[in-house]
Amino acid sequence: MASKLAPNSFIVVFFFLCSLINVPSTKAQLETLAPDQAKAEAAGMTHIHFFFHDILSGKNPTAVTIIQPASGSTTSFGLMNMMDDKLTEGPDPSSKEVGRAQGLYAASCLGEIGFMQAMNLVFTDGAYNGSVITVLGRNAPMHATREMSIVGGTGQFRFARGYAIAKTQTLDYTTGDATVEYNVYVTTH
Repeated sequence: MASKLAPNSFIVVFFFLCSLINVPSTKAQLETLAPDQAKAEAAGMTHIHFFFHDILSGKNPTAVTIIQPASGSTTSFGLMNMMDDKLTEGPDPSSKEVGRAQGLYAASCLGEIGFMQAMNLVFTDGAYNGSVITVLGRNAPMHATREMSIVGGTGQFRFARGYAIAKTQTLDYTTGDATVEYNVYVTTH
């Protein structure tokens, strides 16, 4: 069943979608992933790379608003969304699915668009099938890259710790659908 959004919901969705756009970054910011990967490998960490697909449009959205933001907020403060987003090997949504990102994100910042994000990366295929990585952290989508903490896991990721780097790849202004690239560095030592 398709849900109907209140007129104010469109404003919130617009601000959220605008927040997913990559802000031009410095050369140093763009080069942070290569040193991170080298440091992670030297520390015996596992690097997992995938794409996260946030679908707001159509009959089967994968992210829905469960609490509307505070009236008049320019940062969507108070907004809470629940998600069950597909994780794939490549940026194309039809590429091989490797899992789901299940959890929530809530606008928790008065000064800028910033979310408290809590999610489980549930792997359903490949080498990590049946395992889960739990992510908790601040996701400030106006930043070109966002870093969140790995706080635990199950299966192959029991006692997991590490971090996840998120970077928006695409955003469709008409539908609101977005693709976010994730690089996850995790250890169980």
